Amino acid sequence: MEQEGRFAPETLEAARERYEALGSTAQVVVREVAKAMELDRETYRERVTSDVIETAREVLFAESLAVTVGTREEFDAWRVDHPDYEVCEIGSENVRRVAWHAAPFAETVVAATFQDEREAAVGTLRRQAFGDVYRDALREN
Repeated sequence: MEQEGRFAPETLEAARERYEALGSTAQVVVREVAKAMELDRETYRERVTSDVIETAREVLFAESLAVTVGTREEFDAWRVDHPDYEVCEIGSENVRRVAWHAAPFAETVVAATFQDEREAAVGTLRRQAFGDVYRDALREN
């Protein structure tokens, strides 16, 4: 098994802290991208909305999530060791590789199966994990 990414929040509070901390980074990223695109101030004000900044923050958060990549057998063994976790799996059960992200505070694991396209599976998994586990939880007060 291998690990990609480093952020694996044990608690919802840890996830919220990370998400909040990424707000200013998202603003800087969007501003610098707008500069690179040579957007003038008026166009920037029209196009760069709070939704754009929020999307950048969500991407930064999701892309930092820790993902374990292993065989189907390794994932199945992980599941045996974590019987209380709800499993959200995308892809086919009949392929030999699995990427997964566990969210202990939600007792949920999100998994994506793949045969050869590891990078695509990890990217898909991170977006899926954000949407399934984190988005609503981070927006709740």
